[in-house]
Amino acid sequence: MNSARLAALWDLDGVIVDTSSYHFQSWQAAFQPEGIVFTRDHFKFAFGMANIDIIPKVYGEKVSTEKIKSVGDYKEATFRNLVRGNIHPLPGARELIVALHQAGVPLAIVSSTPRENIELILGALELKPYFRAIISGDDITAGKPDPQGYLMGAAKLGAAPRDCVVIEDAVVGVKAAKAGGMKCVAVTTTHPAAALKAADLIVKSLAEVTPRVMMELIKDKE
Repeated sequence: MNSARLAALWDLDGVIVDTSSYHFQSWQAAFQPEGIVFTRDHFKFAFGMANIDIIPKVYGEKVSTEKIKSVGDYKEATFRNLVRGNIHPLPGARELIVALHQAGVPLAIVSSTPRENIELILGALELKPYFRAIISGDDITAGKPDPQGYLMGAAKLGAAPRDCVVIEDAVVGVKAAKAGGMKCVAVTTTHPAAALKAADLIVKSLAEVTPRVMMELIKDKE
């Protein structure tokens, strides 16, 4: 299999690990001192978005940069405390990462979460050595569905967007991949297939995906 052109850009939460319950609890804890009840509806619209976009929307008004930082920092510190020792890979994720690496496919993480969270999770799963680049929420000025993060990831790998396959679970993530001119595999970890219909391939588990399947997605770009 000639995988020389393929590059794989990975989202983290909901793709490699399922930490959604810990994120929800952390958001609830962060907004409680503000007198705001963070609901499931808040969490649903915020999923996959960056903190800089989530926090003003929850407040429903313009919020200072300092307030966004303080609420976001509290939330992320709480998340790390909750998730530490409770990190497990989703079905097929580790196997696909290893198979792509063995096939010579360059890999990058592109996530809206802070770098410290990414480092914690990849370190716990012993997956960090497989990734040549990490694009975190600390590196971007526009979160998903803006393609900025995925375009940065492609550039870090030296790959053309047309040769990149993004692996996502969030609606905003799929939109970001397609806006960046990339192919997208969506896994139904957190959203039903109907919500992810813009993806090029939708699977229930990454156990259904192989490097060859991903290569097939970029063939029509040759």
